Amino acid sequence: MSITAATGVPVIEPASVPVLELKGIGKQFGAIRALHGVDLTVRAGEVIGLMGDNGAGKSTLVRIIAGNFPPSQGTIRFDGREVHFHRPVDSRAVGIEVVYQDLALANNLTAAANVFLGRELKRSFGPIRLLDHRAMETRALELFQELRSETRPHDLVKDMSGGQRQAVAIARTRLSNAKLVMMDEPTAAISVRQVEQVLGLIHRLKEQGIAVMLISHRMPDIFAVCDRVVVMRRGEKRADKPIAESSPEEVTALITGAKEAA
Repeated sequence: MSITAATGVPVIEPASVPVLELKGIGKQFGAIRALHGVDLTVRAGEVIGLMGDNGAGKSTLVRIIAGNFPPSQGTIRFDGREVHFHRPVDSRAVGIEVVYQDLALANNLTAAANVFLGRELKRSFGPIRLLDHRAMETRALELFQELRSETRPHDLVKDMSGGQRQAVAIARTRLSNAKLVMMDEPTAAISVRQVEQVLGLIHRLKEQGIAVMLISHRMPDIFAVCDRVVVMRRGEKRADKPIAESSPEEVTALITGAKEAA
């Protein structure tokens, strides 16, 4: 709410437009119904925890948002306008990036080379174009510093910890000025110290106003960094509520079906 200087009358300002808004999303694979009637809203700088057992529909929902395949029903709006994704490059073009569990990094390359993999910077010498390694290393260092990561541009990925690898993958999403980053099980199979590093990276994205969707089975991580938790079961959304109003026990009950909805 604001007050106009001329009249002194309170004016209620309109709510900010969500970064992502899903309405009635459904997906059929032949006779199999993978998703049904899913509504979801994500705002800038918000961290959403997406939880559910295997087969709950999480992966299908993420792949629809990422442009791997279109929904059978429903609409997707991004930054207030309806969008239709036919392939991943379409979702990336509007500002959606996905950090998959396998990270898709090249172990034999440096951190900087991985950040720019497929998006290399080049400089021209007449008709000849060469990779601009210095520019890529400089920009990669800036991104790591923004994320407050100890990762260095010259480090080889094969020598990195799990937390450093995540930093490289997240830095890559910053090249396109992503507005929404979806992270698939980023803390799976890494040490406690590395988990803290990854959760710190998520905090850095939030501080920069970037929306994050964290797909995870790790309850402590969800309750440590998320603003809201969304629970999927059998292709439907069973809960969508602020973390402060839920508990690990409630989420577990929703995931297992001991509680139908919240």
